[in-house]
Amino acid sequence: MIYLSLLRGINVGGRNKVEMARLKKLFESIGFGEVRTHFNSGNVIFVDDRDAPKLRTLIEKAIVNELGFSVRVLLRDLDSMVSVAKAIPASWKDDATMRCYVMFLWEEVDKRNVLKRLSIKKGIDDVKYAPGAVIWRVDRDRLTRSGMMKLTSDELYQQMTIRNCNTVRKLTDMMKHS
Repeated sequence: MIYLSLLRGINVGGRNKVEMARLKKLFESIGFGEVRTHFNSGNVIFVDDRDAPKLRTLIEKAIVNELGFSVRVLLRDLDSMVSVAKAIPASWKDDATMRCYVMFLWEEVDKRNVLKRLSIKKGIDDVKYAPGAVIWRVDRDRLTRSGMMKLTSDELYQQMTIRNCNTVRKLTDMMKHS
């Protein structure tokens, strides 16, 4: 099965620094096949036949043993990534005019009613739920007025890992061609 491993908090704000080549070697040492990384933010695609909960635990332990710090790991298979990527409207992009992020959710908070916990400003924020994720879009010139900017101070923020929509589309495409 093809998996995407999303590591939360890798190479962010100068903390938990790790080169992607080293991360790739770590994943290969666990026995995963066809290991590829994308960007410097902890996106690792690999092939393995074991089930996701065992793999997540295996990866988290290997990171502590090899890198010396703890990182939460979220795994997605190809079908779930295709579903999330399809849920992003084609006109939503992360570019000079708008921001668009996909907030991948841990199981504990992966429910449609998660939207009720978010500070969404009507007419500014476009937010939708897709199984496994919340997708948010805002015009760049309205970003500072967005209610979603308060998210980092909410405990919910600890239950997600975020990628921009362009990265999500690219990762899904890479998984399709594995």
